[in-house]
Amino acid sequence: MKLAFLFPGQGSQKVGMVHDLYEKYDSVKKLVEEADDTLGFSISKMMFEGPDSELMKTEFTQPAILTASVAVWQVLKEKGIEPDIAAGHSLGEYSALVAAGAISFADAVKTVHLRGRFMQEAVPLGEGGMAAVIGLTPDKIVEVCQSVSTDSEPVQAVNFNCPGQVVIAGATKAVEKACTALKAAGARRAIMLHVSAPFHSTLMEPAAKRLKEVLDSITIHDTRIPVVANVNAKEETKAEDIRRNLVDQAAHPVHWEESVRNMIAGGVDYTVEAGPGTVLSGFMRKIDRSIPCHHAEDAATVDEVVAALKGE
Repeated sequence: MKLAFLFPGQGSQKVGMVHDLYEKYDSVKKLVEEADDTLGFSISKMMFEGPDSELMKTEFTQPAILTASVAVWQVLKEKGIEPDIAAGHSLGEYSALVAAGAISFADAVKTVHLRGRFMQEAVPLGEGGMAAVIGLTPDKIVEVCQSVSTDSEPVQAVNFNCPGQVVIAGATKAVEKACTALKAAGARRAIMLHVSAPFHSTLMEPAAKRLKEVLDSITIHDTRIPVVANVNAKEETKAEDIRRNLVDQAAHPVHWEESVRNMIAGGVDYTVEAGPGTVLSGFMRKIDRSIPCHHAEDAATVDEVVAALKGE
């Protein structure tokens, strides 16, 4: 068996995530306390108590999901479940890199907190948006976006998630215009998303520049296991490549479907979504139903994964 861990990105957060793991495992308590100490504020309070309005803010969402995902990975590791390869959707790539030994948890949680802040500050609230497009080919979506995009109001495909689902992002007016054009071109649905910024679009280039300064200041090691990068869907192990990819990732599309297909082509035959939510499990069912994808986010689901993988 070749096992891949998949780590979720923004949108999977929920108040109360990993609280039972925090109460049950000293290692998780220590990890969460490290997050609080590193950030200089109580991310744990937001994770466990909310309010949801605070947890939804990008600069808090990102370190919260990272902390929850790394906590799940840590407990699975303690129980003898370790991946042969890892990948993470957008923000989740940082969780994957912590699991792969490339970045320390403290550096990762500090970096994604700033990443979230930089992304939010890159585009004034309300001036950037995203939309999910259902039922149209990626090539057609790219073509339609290019036809309505302008230098002052760009829009582009940014998340190639799974067959039948692509997310677009850009200037709000351009995204709305693209949605109308995409439905006219045959899309079943084109739905504006409740997000605070046009993530992974060219409008994030100011954030990417600021993020580069942070990434240049932290230590990144070669990985213990390969991590599939969002920007190129390739297995990466070298520190210098990882650093460059993380900068590029902020303002470039996430090639998730291709990443998963490449892992399967490389022999992956079992996956675990480690962290809050089941978004990636849903994508996996649409990408390749023959590959099992278990989901671990709390004590009960962690035990289910351990039992399934150990044949208990």
